[in-house]
Amino acid sequence: MTAPVRVVIASRLFPPEVSAGAFRLGALARLLAEQGDDVVVLTTTPPAHAPATPDAPGVDVRRWPVLRDSGGNVRGYMQYMSFDIPLLARLIGTRFDVAVAESPPTTGLVAAIIAAIKRRPLVYYAADVWTDGVISMGAPGIVVSVMRWMERAVLRRARSIISVSDEVTERLVLLGAAADRIVTVGNGIDTEIFSPDVEPASNDEYFVYTGTMSEWQQPDIFIRAFAQIAKENPGVRLRFFGQGAVEAQLKQVAEELAPGRVEFGGVVSPAESTSWIRGAAAALVSIVPGIGYDFAKPTKTYAAAATGTPVLFAGPAAGADLVRTGELGLAVDFTPEAVADAMRQLLSEAHDGTTALMRPRRAAWAQQNVSLRAVAERVARAVTQAAAARERKLETSSRRSSSGTERPTQ
Repeated sequence: MTAPVRVVIASRLFPPEVSAGAFRLGALARLLAEQGDDVVVLTTTPPAHAPATPDAPGVDVRRWPVLRDSGGNVRGYMQYMSFDIPLLARLIGTRFDVAVAESPPTTGLVAAIIAAIKRRPLVYYAADVWTDGVISMGAPGIVVSVMRWMERAVLRRARSIISVSDEVTERLVLLGAAADRIVTVGNGIDTEIFSPDVEPASNDEYFVYTGTMSEWQQPDIFIRAFAQIAKENPGVRLRFFGQGAVEAQLKQVAEELAPGRVEFGGVVSPAESTSWIRGAAAALVSIVPGIGYDFAKPTKTYAAAATGTPVLFAGPAAGADLVRTGELGLAVDFTPEAVADAMRQLLSEAHDGTTALMRPRRAAWAQQNVSLRAVAERVARAVTQAAAARERKLETSSRRSSSGTERPTQ
């Protein structure tokens, strides 16, 4: 019987926060604990709006207060520093065999430094390519250069790099990551929570957008499209749940183009989000083409598929191909006109029974392809292999040292 591995997970995001990063790391921590490993999570004190949920059995979650923006996010240079600087001391004071660090690269770099000091392996969970992200937001050249340096430094020092898609893997290799150190695990959703069996939150007709509202998603496209069909569909509404940097802008656009028809429900629990997705005519997902995120496959797509609700995706090829090949809904160009036409078609499919007919097939696709537990199993395997590789290296070094002390007689 193998000895338990002491794993430390360093991330600003962890349940009960509602985000894809929190979900995947929560699933990883639970699975490692279930297989008998000692798991410590160094994370943040959750925001006030986070749902009250207990920590997973066997997982030692150690929280630290951090700076948050007006929406409650750890997002921005000062917010990241408020987590990363104390993380240095927190990691030094924690015993571990292997460290797992989630982006941003600032957190990865702190974990890499302490792992190197302690001569322990680092597993870096690269769910995004942050250099591409800061470029897409038009950051100054010095910021891009510093981010690229940090990201490359983390990738070079990581024993194993976890990638969520083939497209992200390609970007990581271009940044200088060694291809043989990258483990592409895919992305996933908790199919126990996101299920077609939940009760819809409402019997009204509506489209729903859930999760982050950011510059690289620009979900105002859905409001602009909805404004084109609002008069011909007086009973249909548009609902937003979540938060993000462009939320205030969305509310302003909604008030101008579709007053009284667009509702913002704030951050809700995964269970409540599931109910709203389950009852929608379609779940709305967007990626702005050409700004550095063309490779992204948003978790929103998986959440909708797991409930059997059709996806309306507006954006570039990677996300569109996922929707089309899985028959998960409609994928269209990133224009209000194309989105409006898709909204009309999806309302028609909800009325003629197509949506109900396809629901079991879409949910089955999610179970087979994007189960969060299956993804966590692949990540856990990479974590334990990184720890085992270190042990083998130490044993080899010890044998060489022992044989070197037995000098032949001169």
